[in-house]
Parts: sequence; C-alpha cells; structure tokens
Amino acid sequence: MNHSRSNAGAHREPDLPPYQVVLSETDWGSLETPFGNGESLPEVLTRLLTRDAGVQVNALSELGEMVGHQNTIYEATAPAAMYVAGILTHPAATTPRPYRNVPIRAALLNWLGSTAYDASDEIVGRTEQYFPGFLTPGTIVASFRDLRPMLYRAVSPFLRDSHEDVREAAVIAALILAEHPALAEHRDHLAVYARAILDTSGDKPNRRVARKALEAWGHEVPAPELFMEEPWDWGPHSDGRGDLEPPF
Repeated sequence: MNHSRSNAGAHREPDLPPYQVVLSETDWGSLETPFGNGESLPEVLTRLLTRDAGVQVNALSELGEMVGHQNTIYEATAPAAMYVAGILTHPAATTPRPYRNVPIRAALLNWLGSTAYDASDEIVGRTEQYFPGFLTPGTIVASFRDLRPMLYRAVSPFLRDSHEDVREAAVIAALILAEHPALAEHRDHLAVYARAILDTSGDKPNRRVARKALEAWGHEVPAPELFMEEPWDWGPHSDGRGDLEPPF
C-alpha cells in the first residue's frame, strides 16, 4: 500500500483508509526508519489500542523515536501518521491519563501536530535553502506533505471537543496541516480557533503556532510576545516527546 503518494493538487479531501488496512497492507519491512526498517512498527502501533494508558503513552513515545527521530520525516512516518489519525475515533483513544484525567486522544493529536510541524512550510523552507530539491515531488517529505488534507479530515472533528486539552491539540494540528493549498478554504474558520488559543492558552509553542498561522493568512494579531525562540526547534511539543514521558 502506498497512500503516501496522494495527489497534492487534488481539490477534495481524500478519505483516510481504515487503520486496520493501513496496518495490514503496509509493507513495513520495506520502509526506512532511523534504525533500519519498520518491521517492528505494527507491534508498537497495536499497543496504542490497549486500554492501559501507561502502555499507550510508552508506545506513542516509542513511535516518535522510530518514525520521527531528530524531527525527521522517514518513509515509515506517513503510514504511521495515517494509523494514528485513523484511531482518533477508536474507543481506546478515550482512555484517561492516570492522575491527569486527560483522554489519550490529546496525546495522539499532539503527536500528529508535532509530526506535521516537522514537515511544515517553516521547517522545510529552511531546509530547502541548504538542500535544493528537498521538496521535489515524490521525495519522502513531499509525499508526506501530500497527506495533509487526509490528516486534516481526521483531526477536524475534534476542533470543538468537550475536553480542553483535546480541543487545543486538534486546533494546533489543524493549523499546521491547513498550510496545504487544498485546505485554504478552511483557514478563515480556523482563524477563530487560532484566536481562541491566543486568548486562553498558556502553552507558548502552541501560541506561536496560532500567531504564525494568523500572520500567514493575513489576519491582524496582537503585538508579539517577548520570549526566546529556537527557530529550528520551536513547534508543538518540539522535543518529539512533550508530555508523553512517564510519570503519567
């Protein structure tokens, strides 16, 4: 299965394949990861569907290392992201985090947002300055970026989730994914949610994502906040692990 090469110029949001199909029809052993191939990924992905939040969180942290080591997009990143997006509606995504009463769905959305940020316009634009051709159609990063409309469709139902953490994670992921030209029609709608992040969120990386999106889309924003930025590594949960580490 090679859904990672969807048509970037399509004028519709493609359907996300069922997570079971992604798991069973992807040739994981043929896909590059930072540690070889992805033959062990199905076991890690399957652990995300347990109803033990500790197991789920550890699996998500492990997944981040296996397909996003050092904030890099690998061949295995695309199907892994489709799988994570596909289980957002699974009952296991409602498992509460111990001691925090936050559904694991928030962590899944944070992971998707962080992974999307690693292929965002900001990051790949800088990279291409040093590696011309980085975004040539068919390359690993270009193919992953082609998935953004599909991933957005999976994320967007949670923009108005009843849980604050889930809602904020969904908004941040959606703002990053909406850089794709095919999603331009959603930007005015998303701007409302971006302003809500600026009004209510205490998470500085998330506030930066919201501000950057509004600026890029031509909306007025308040004066910039005064805090230091690390331009190569300042995105949502930019360490690739964020709140995924135990203790939970």
